Amino acid sequence: MEKKGRARQAGSGSLMESLGGSDREGHSGTQSSHRLLAYSDALISIIATVMLSPSQVLRESVQLLLSTKICVYLMTFLIVTVAWAAHIRLFQVIVRIDDCLALLNLACMMLITFLPYTFSLMATFPENILGILLFCGCVMVIGVIQSVIVLYAFSQPFLLSEQIQMSENRTFYKHHILKVIMRVPLMCFLASIVSFVVFQLSYVLLAIIIFLPYISRCVEWCHKKVMGPVEESPDSVLFYTYLPNEPLSKERVEAFSDGVYAIVATLLILDICEDNVPDVAVVQQRFGGSLVAALQDYGPEYLAYFGSFVTVGLLWFVHHSLFLHVTKATRFMSLLNTFSLAFVGGLPLAYQLTHEFPRNSQNELEAIQISCVIIFFAGIFQLAIWVVALYNEQETLHPYVRYGGREHVFMLAKLALYPCVALGTFFLTCILSKFSAPIFHLMEITVPFAFLVLRLLVRVGLALIRLIFCPDRPDLRSVVDDDESTVPFNALVT
Repeated sequence: MEKKGRARQAGSGSLMESLGGSDREGHSGTQSSHRLLAYSDALISIIATVMLSPSQVLRESVQLLLSTKICVYLMTFLIVTVAWAAHIRLFQVIVRIDDCLALLNLACMMLITFLPYTFSLMATFPENILGILLFCGCVMVIGVIQSVIVLYAFSQPFLLSEQIQMSENRTFYKHHILKVIMRVPLMCFLASIVSFVVFQLSYVLLAIIIFLPYISRCVEWCHKKVMGPVEESPDSVLFYTYLPNEPLSKERVEAFSDGVYAIVATLLILDICEDNVPDVAVVQQRFGGSLVAALQDYGPEYLAYFGSFVTVGLLWFVHHSLFLHVTKATRFMSLLNTFSLAFVGGLPLAYQLTHEFPRNSQNELEAIQISCVIIFFAGIFQLAIWVVALYNEQETLHPYVRYGGREHVFMLAKLALYPCVALGTFFLTCILSKFSAPIFHLMEITVPFAFLVLRLLVRVGLALIRLIFCPDRPDLRSVVDDDESTVPFNALVT
C-alpha cells in the first residue's frame, strides 16, 4: 500500500513538473494528508465512543436504560461513523493539503467534538426538540464546511488525486461529490423542520441517514427498471458511488477501529479510579486504617474490570486477525464493522452494570444478560464481515483464508467463539438465574484459555470429522506442511 502511495505521489510530482517549474514552487506549502487523516480518525473515534461513557448510566432501571439511552446512542454512533466514512471518501479524492485545508478540517472536527453534548441532550430530554435542533445544526454546518473543502480543492487541482487531475470530467466530479455530501445535511434540515410537528418522526429521518446510500441505490435500481438505463459519464462509477463493494481505505478502517477499542479499554479503568478509591476517613473509621481490608469490599468491581478488559482485548485481537487477512475493505464491510464497534462502545456500560446492582436481584440478572447480548452482537458482526468478504473472496481475502485455504476453518472458529460463548452464557443465566454472576465471570475467565488452545481444538475436530466421514482422505498434517510456505509468519502465530 505504501509503495502504491509513493508511486501515486511520484506520478503526481512528474505531472506537476510537466506543468512547469513555477507551479512546483507554488505548491511548496502543501504536504501529504496522512497526519491530518490520522488526527481526524483518532478524534472521531473518541467522539463516537464517549457518547455512552459510564458516567451517563441510569441507575433506576435497566429497562429504562435500554428504552432511551441505548437506542439514541446507537443511532448517533452510526451517524458519526457515516460522517467519518464521508471523510474517508473525501480524502481519497484530496491527496494533499495546505494550510487552508488543514484549518477547514479542524473547524469540521471542532463541530464533531460538540456532538456528544447534543447526544446527551437528546438522551436526557428525548421529547425536547432542542437536542435534535443542535445535533442537526452541527451536521448541517459540517456538510457546508466539507462542501467548501471540495470547492477549494478543485480550485487548486494539484491537491487532488492524479486520476482526477488528468480527467477531462473534473467539473462532473466536483458536482457529483457536492451532491453526495449535501444529502446528509439536507436530511438533517428536513428532520429539524419535522421536529416542530412530530418529533418522533425526526428520529426516524435521522435513522434513515445511516442507510441513505443503500436506499439511494435501491431507488436508482428501480428507476432504471421503470425508465430504462440513464446515460452516465464514464467517470461516474469511480468515486462516490453507492455500490456496496465500493472500496474504502483499509488502513483508515483499521485506524478508526483501533481507536474505538483503545478508548473503550481506557474507559473501563476510569470508573475504577472514580468510584472505587476508598475515602481516607472511611478507611480509618470502618477498617481501622487497613487499606487492604477496605479494598476487599471492591473485589467484585476489580473482577468485573479485568474480565471486561480481557473481553475488549480479545475482541480487538479477533478484529486484528480478521483484517490481517482482508486485502480490500468495501462500503458494506465498513457498515458491518460500524455495527460491531457500536456494540463494543457499550461494553464500559455493561461492565458497570454487572456490579452496580444488588446481588441476585432482577436488575443484576438483566445487566448480565445485556452484557451477553452486547458481546454477542459485537462478535456476530465481525463474523458477518468475514462472510461478506468470502462472497468476493478473490478481491477481498488472501488465498489462505478462502474456501479450502489453510487458515479458513481456524478463522471461522476464531470469529465464532465469542458469539457462541455469549449466546450459551445468556441461556445459562436464564435457566440458572441464581448463579448468573458466577457463570458470567467464569465465561470471561475461560474464553482467553479457549483462544490459546483453539488451533489445537480445530485440528482435533477436523481430524475427527475426517476420520468419521472421509477416512480415505490424506492426513491433514501433510496438507498443513504443504501449505505452510504460503501462510505469512504473523498469520501462523496468531
